[in-house]
Amino acid sequence: MVSSDGNGSGALSAADVQSLLKDPSADNRAATVAKVAGQLSASSFSATELPMAQEILRVMARDAERRVREALAREAKSAKDLPHDVALLLAKDVESVSMPVLEFSEVLREEDLIEIASAADEMKQSAIARRESVSEAVAETLIEKGNQTVVETLVRNEGAAISENGFKKAIDRFGDDENIQDGLVNRSVLPVGISERLVSIVSDRLREHLVKNHDLPANMATDLLLEARENATLSLVSNGAGAQKVEDLVSELHRNDRLTESIVVRAACLGDLAFAQAALAELASVPLFNAQKLFDDEGNRGLKALFERSGLPKRSFPVLRKAIDVMRDTDYDGLESDRERFSLKVLERLLTAFETDDFGLTEEDVDYLLKRLTALTSSTAEAREHLH
Repeated sequence: MVSSDGNGSGALSAADVQSLLKDPSADNRAATVAKVAGQLSASSFSATELPMAQEILRVMARDAERRVREALAREAKSAKDLPHDVALLLAKDVESVSMPVLEFSEVLREEDLIEIASAADEMKQSAIARRESVSEAVAETLIEKGNQTVVETLVRNEGAAISENGFKKAIDRFGDDENIQDGLVNRSVLPVGISERLVSIVSDRLREHLVKNHDLPANMATDLLLEARENATLSLVSNGAGAQKVEDLVSELHRNDRLTESIVVRAACLGDLAFAQAALAELASVPLFNAQKLFDDEGNRGLKALFERSGLPKRSFPVLRKAIDVMRDTDYDGLESDRERFSLKVLERLLTAFETDDFGLTEEDVDYLLKRLTALTSSTAEAREHLH
């Protein structure tokens, strides 16, 4: 354990021991414990030396001088052979001593972390929340006992295993906090129930991220996409900047495998020509300008060629073709709630047509469109009342 060479690379030497005996100052004790702890972290001790080294650290962990304990915690934070009682003693020490051990030591047990996380100490809780791996039980304790800063740190940590119940508690306590919303929405995986709950409280930007990156029911995903576009004034008469936003949204949906047949068909059925054009252009790998020209081909040959290149199932083509024909024959009226009334007109005419002809719509899509018809009828009725 003790090297006879006074110039060893970080090893505790005989000269170090002599120096410590002659000058047992806090600085010398800190330097000595740093060397022993460093060797422990490097697994440099033999089987006979290890118990002696651990005993030295046991004594130093109770040193009255904080700087000695800080040096021990700093150098031994990742040591696998650090005795559990020493790790726990350091973890319960003052913040400057405890934080390296709380964040990095694998010697600490789940019950240790739960006990410390239960105390109202933000710095210690945050250190635990930053650990490379946080169990569900520890995470739930942090969510219950920690403040907004602690919970934000936790939800932004991909190494934290958070149960659905834990997510629910985080939203119950801090659902209004935008930083926590952002941390939740940007996690790589979220339970579907949590995604659905977040939808109603987050901003349009985060809502769009939820649609693109997390599994949501098809109806909800479609509603959110269209709502986000409407709120951003991305309508049929969108300007150049709006069109670019539609392209960006469609491109990102495609990258995340969420540019589905259902979303494209439903958007078209609600009169969202800009989205349908951008979607087919993206799926067919053609410039948007070219796709728009093919859409304008009244003989529908151009549209059919574009559709076939998109790879969408053949059953969708009659629906898209009919939706586009209806949009060609339907105008905006230029009054308040214009977009809602336009969608309502398109949808009413389509559903009437679908009653007499088999367009290949799935039962789920028909149910969805009927629900949207009901919702649009209600919103336009409210708009009329407002005008009068």
